[in-house]
Amino acid sequence: MAILPLRKLAESPIEPQKRAFLEEIEDALDSSDDRNDICRRVLSALLYPEYSDAWETAVADDSLDVATRLALLSLDPRNVTLEPEYYADCDPVAFARTKPLLWLWYSFDRTQLGGQNVDLGIRFRRLLAPHIFKRCGENFKAFQNVEFSFGYNLEVGDDVVIHRHVLLDDRGGLVIGNRVSISDYANIYSHTHSIVDQRDVTDAVTRIDDDVRITYHATVLAGVHVGENGMVGAGAIATKDVRPYHVHVGIPAKSIRVKPNAPHDVFHLTTIKPAKP
Repeated sequence: MAILPLRKLAESPIEPQKRAFLEEIEDALDSSDDRNDICRRVLSALLYPEYSDAWETAVADDSLDVATRLALLSLDPRNVTLEPEYYADCDPVAFARTKPLLWLWYSFDRTQLGGQNVDLGIRFRRLLAPHIFKRCGENFKAFQNVEFSFGYNLEVGDDVVIHRHVLLDDRGGLVIGNRVSISDYANIYSHTHSIVDQRDVTDAVTRIDDDVRITYHATVLAGVHVGENGMVGAGAIATKDVRPYHVHVGIPAKSIRVKPNAPHDVFHLTTIKPAKP
C-alpha cells in the first residue's frame, strides 16, 4: 500500500495580501463591532467593491435598478433568512450571533477568493469557526460548501478535516472528536422526524469519537454514536451505533470487519475476523 502524504507547496506570492485580509477580519471579530456589519463590509468589498465605501447610499439610490439594490441589501445578514431560523427549537439569541458568520462563510465560498481557492479558504473558515461553534479545537480544516444548522450546537476537536459539500446538522447537538475525517458529500444529522407526522421532531446528540472516518456520501443519523477509530463506508447509512474499530457499510450500515490496528480486547467482543493490513 502506498503512503501518500500531502505535498508542501511554495509560499504564494500574494501571501502578504492574504495575511492582511485575514488579520483585518480577525481584528474585527475580536472587537465590539456588530457581526452583521462585519459580514456586510467583507462581502461588499469582495462582491461590489464599487459600492463598498458607500453601501448605505447605494441601497437608498432610486437610480440603481432594483435587482442591484436587492443584491446589495442581501449582503447584510439582517436582510436574509436561513432555513434554521424557521425551526421551532432555534434559540433566537444564540442564532443571532452565529447567523452573520454563517452567511459570511456560505457567501465567501461562492466568491473567487473562496470556493476552489484551497489555502485561503481553509484559513478563512478556520478563522470563523471558533466564533461559530460551541467549541473548536486546533488545526481545524474545512473545504468549500460545508453547511451547518445552528452552528452553536457543534463541538469539534483537534485536527478535524471536513471535506467538500458536507452537511453537519447540529440541531440536536453534534460532538466531533479529535483527528476525525469527514469525506465529500457526507451528511451527519442530530434531529429526526416522526414517520407519522413530520412536525414531530426529535433532537438527539450525535457523537463522532476520536480517529473516526465518515467516508464519501455516507450518512449518520440522529443519536448515533460512532466509536473510536470506527469507519462508515462510502454510501452507507448509519442508523445505529458504530462500534470502535469496526468498519460499517451498507444500508442500513452493518459491521463487516474490524480494523487490524484494533486493541486485542476488541476482537474478543466480535465474531468478525480482523481485516488483513
